[in-house]
Amino acid sequence: MGEQRFDVWAAGAAYERYMGRWSRLVAEEFAEWLDCAADLRWLDVGCGTGVLSAVVSARCRPRTVLGVDRSQGFVRSARIAAPGPAHFVVADAMSLPLRDGTWDAAVSGLTLNFLPEPTAAVAEMARVVRPGGLVATYVWDYAEGMGFLRRFWDAAVEVAPSARTLDEGRRFPVCRPERLRAVWLDAGLTDVSTTPIEVPTVFDGFADLWEPFLSGQGPASGYVASLVPADRDRLRDTLGAALPRRPDGSVELTARAWAVSGRKQGDMGTPRRGIRKQASQQ
Repeated sequence: MGEQRFDVWAAGAAYERYMGRWSRLVAEEFAEWLDCAADLRWLDVGCGTGVLSAVVSARCRPRTVLGVDRSQGFVRSARIAAPGPAHFVVADAMSLPLRDGTWDAAVSGLTLNFLPEPTAAVAEMARVVRPGGLVATYVWDYAEGMGFLRRFWDAAVEVAPSARTLDEGRRFPVCRPERLRAVWLDAGLTDVSTTPIEVPTVFDGFADLWEPFLSGQGPASGYVASLVPADRDRLRDTLGAALPRRPDGSVELTARAWAVSGRKQGDMGTPRRGIRKQASQQ
């Protein structure tokens, strides 16, 4: 699916409050699920502010990590925030400026649904990993499991039914396990598996949930920015009335992502989830 005018991702600080604080929790679970061996060469495609690159650097004992993103603003933020051995460049996920078969693992976090041709993007990731190499990603479950976004779009449609066409749950059908599996198989990958990753999203109060929607980052907040003040206030009030509140005013929801992994056909060269254990038994 092509990018729409609301799909804006550029400002690292704004992204951190809107989505980064939750995506970091998912990245931790994702890295644990992959359970890769140390000393691998990792590529993080659509690295954003470097959340996944930082987790890989901290948890996976990599030889090197390269993050690529087409947003210069995100790459600047990633260079500041992510530790070595990660480094970052501005590049297009659909045409990676990398040689064939030179990476052990190509991963991506919360990016696939925003790329114009998901299968082609995954095939490009597979191109740059070596035979047996890992290709994996995770995406929010916009249709059902991403709690605060699901409630946002339900409120937006209640206020203005025309917002239904912008609902990320409708726009991004690839964010479901069966579709992810199909994309991985269509890209020629084998040993494909999927898993849900669910994390808590606890907001100090309604303002902590609502104000990030005013940042203009991503489809939902881009939609908010397009509204006239009266309609924006109606959406705010409708969303606020629909949320569960704790006695202290905080809001507790959950966010679910779907992860998928597979490997490039060829000799098994990259240890990944389950492979280290098998090797130790031989």
